[in-house]
Amino acid sequence: MTQLATPATTPNQRVWQDTERCYRAVMSRDARFDGQFIVAVRTTGIYCRPSCPAMTPKARNVEFFPTSAAAQSHGYRACRRCLPDAVPGSPEWNVRADLAARAMRLIADGTVEREGVPGLARRLGYSERQLGRVLTAELGAGPLALARAHRAHSARLLIELSELPLTDVAFAAGFASVRQFNTTIQEVFAATPSQLRAAANSRRKPVSSQDEPPTAGARLTLRLPFREPFDAAGLLTFLADRAVPGVEDTAGGYRRTLRLPHGSALVRLTPAGAHVECELRLTDVRDLGNAVARIRRLLDLDADPHAVRQVLGRDRALAPLVAATPGIRVPGAVDGAELVLRAMLGQQVSVPAARTAAGRLAAELGEPVPAADGEPRLLFPTAAAVAEHGGEVLRGPQRRIDAMREVAAALAVGDLDVHVGRDGPELRAELLGAPGIGPWTADYVLMRVLGQPDVLLDGDLALRKGAAALGLDDTSNGLTERAQAWRPWRSYAGMYLWRANAATTTGGNS
Repeated sequence: MTQLATPATTPNQRVWQDTERCYRAVMSRDARFDGQFIVAVRTTGIYCRPSCPAMTPKARNVEFFPTSAAAQSHGYRACRRCLPDAVPGSPEWNVRADLAARAMRLIADGTVEREGVPGLARRLGYSERQLGRVLTAELGAGPLALARAHRAHSARLLIELSELPLTDVAFAAGFASVRQFNTTIQEVFAATPSQLRAAANSRRKPVSSQDEPPTAGARLTLRLPFREPFDAAGLLTFLADRAVPGVEDTAGGYRRTLRLPHGSALVRLTPAGAHVECELRLTDVRDLGNAVARIRRLLDLDADPHAVRQVLGRDRALAPLVAATPGIRVPGAVDGAELVLRAMLGQQVSVPAARTAAGRLAAELGEPVPAADGEPRLLFPTAAAVAEHGGEVLRGPQRRIDAMREVAAALAVGDLDVHVGRDGPELRAELLGAPGIGPWTADYVLMRVLGQPDVLLDGDLALRKGAAALGLDDTSNGLTERAQAWRPWRSYAGMYLWRANAATTTGGNS
């Protein structure tokens, strides 16, 4: 296979706009570009992922789009062979912090389905007209078209992996009517919902929610793709070390409860070769898209490990670690408010101590959910519960307890709104203005909640010990200066430094 340079993902050079590079990727069927752009063939009216195994079309017959929604808006339908909607998301949305990238993260989170375009615009701080103009210029489609593509993908998952009646699938995926559902599926996949289900049934027997114990709502087993390599062992170790008793565990993979817009869920994640197997049990199937988006962020499945390796591998101190552990990931978060509260619990204490404190909080204030024996059975406490009753459960200096309750109260009423569509500098300023939150906690939240790839926690003691173990200048100024060469992947460099300092230390990553 022809090896291509990993595409740059900067606001001034979009991958899909470099048609020569894109066509070379299509000719070599380079899977590293899957999700970074869409190739559409004028003669067939079909759009594909770059690695599609079909015969390579002639250059004069193709055009490239940044999203599947843009291709659909131009009248193309999805290839039924390579399923271009079932690929890792574009790492560009993680690197970029502009309006288009923030909007894409919220659309993937299901914001349009729940709150409409007005809600999306409100969360982003723009008018609907401004938002539509920017998204159309940047992504080739407006917010409704982008949300429509997202709904189509969620619907296909439910059609193929559940036995829900198709009418229920339509509304669960966010369609306003069965007619709209049928029309969209036909236009996007060139097949009716019934035909998609029949084809899926011929390949495998779908899992029925009736096969699950009475505690279940709907159960689905999904394959979550990622860009290889993928350091699954290191990521699961990070999550296991911080697993909150009752909320998370590591029995047979990684399991945890999720608080979703329409109900709760239980997820079990198991690395399985070229994908992560995701067993998901939902109380309301309308939460499918939201749950998958949160899980992908938690595992950093849309990262570009080749781009990370190209930059960090040039540093002589980091190069051996990068070679020994390719595909390292930066763990994300499934809930912004939860991550803020857990980060505050972890300030100036060891990882085990932070886990114990979070477990005590969950045991006293967490919401019980139906679960079988041995399964996690608690949702992490809401910010409102911590604000009201945290004083009875939290331990330590009264000043820290009061600060945490005040932050929880701000989270509960929305005065401090922590979600994936926030502007990073603006959110950081708000966090630093809250009591009990310093630079480490604010940056840690940005790195894990917003998925920012270029955050250096240079004040973190464990990270600095890792730097010292590699022979680097472990002073804050020295590390900051050395890290300029690691941009825009300083978050990943920090993970390598944490790895270099294998033992847990105080003031570290909670």
